[in-house]
Amino acid sequence: MKLVFNLHLHSKDIEILYLIQRFFGVGNVTLHGDAALYQAVKLSDLACIIEHFNNYPLKTQKYADFLLFKKAFDIVKNKEHLTEAGLRKLLSIRASLNKGLSERLDVAFPGIISVVRPTVPKPNLELNKPEVKH
Repeated sequence: MKLVFNLHLHSKDIEILYLIQRFFGVGNVTLHGDAALYQAVKLSDLACIIEHFNNYPLKTQKYADFLLFKKAFDIVKNKEHLTEAGLRKLLSIRASLNKGLSERLDVAFPGIISVVRPTVPKPNLELNKPEVKH
C-alpha cells in the first residue's frame, strides 16, 4: 500500500495539471485515454503539498479529506504502518476517504471500521462578496 495524492481531470484540461505540477515543483502528470492525472507519491513531495494546504486551508468538505490524508501521511512518515496495528489504523482512514476500501482490501482485512470524518464548517460566503463602494 502506498500513499498517493492525485487529481483527475479530463484530458482537455491537462494544462491545468501541468500548472499545478509547476506550482508545487513535485509530482508527475500522465495521460490515460481521455483522463489526465497529476500524481505525487514520494513522501518529500507529499510533505510539500501538505505544507501548502496547512498554510492555505481548503474551504469545502475536501478539507475533511485533507485532514484524513494528513493523518495517513503521519502514520507512513513515522513508519507506524509497518505494524499490524498501524496498518489497520491506515486502512480505517482509507475507508473514510473517497470510495472507501476496495473489495480486495475489505476481504483481506475484515472488520476495518471507518474513522469518523472531521466536521468542516460551512464556508462563510459573506467573506467572498465584493465590497460595494458608494
